[in-house]
Order: sequence, then structure tokens, then C-alpha cells
Amino acid sequence: MINKSIEKELLNLENRYWEAIKTKDFEKALALSDDPCLVVGPGGVESIDKEKFRGMMQSATHSLRNFELKDIEARELADGVAVLAYKAHEELTVDGKPVEVNAAHSSTWIRRNGRWTCALHTASLAGDPFGRDRRAA
Repeated sequence: MINKSIEKELLNLENRYWEAIKTKDFEKALALSDDPCLVVGPGGVESIDKEKFRGMMQSATHSLRNFELKDIEARELADGVAVLAYKAHEELTVDGKPVEVNAAHSSTWIRRNGRWTCALHTASLAGDPFGRDRRAA
């Protein structure tokens, strides 16, 4: 069970993070990220410190045009540790071409020195859990 005010605060932070990526305000995104932050997704598993994150964002060949977060679930695991899970619809430009992605995301937030930071973020592309809806390259 989660305190509704914590759920609202974390959803607000998650939206602020996505908005920072959309507007390319990488310093704002960095301020919301733990150092390092673990990231798990279709590209693998990485531990990303602030300098690596900054470099990745500055050299990205994609940009986020729009996003929608829905079907939000939250749970407080311990005092100062909570998880937020949701579905996201992302409208991107990748290598100069428009792309739309549906995915499930989760973030583990930890309160340090009175403020929340994201210590772990995961992303899973929507689709068949065994990949049968994707063609091999």
C-alpha cells in the first residue's frame, strides 16, 4: 500500500523527468536521477553515473516529441523507498524518422537528504512476451 500523497509526488517527478527529456533539459533529468542509476531495457543493463548520462543525452540520435503515461501503479516498499510502474506511449524521432513506441516502465525511487531520486528505471517494449511479434534483423 502506498500513501496517496507519495504516489502523487512520485508521479509528478516521473512526469517532470519525461518532460525534461522531451525539452532536452538534461540537467533537470540528472537532478532527478540517483548517481549512479541502474537502467534496464531492450538495450541491456547499465549502471549510469551523471557524466555518462550527460554524454548519452548530448550525443543521442533520437528525441522525444510527446509522451503519455497511464495505468499507474505505485507501492511503498520501505520508508523512503517506493516503486512506480506504468504504461507509456512515446512519440519519438529516431534517426530523423517518426517512431511510436508502447512500453511498460517502472522506476524505483529513493529518498536521500529529503528528496526523491530514481535509483532504477526499467523499460519493456509492449508486445508478445516471447518476441514472436518481432522479425529477426
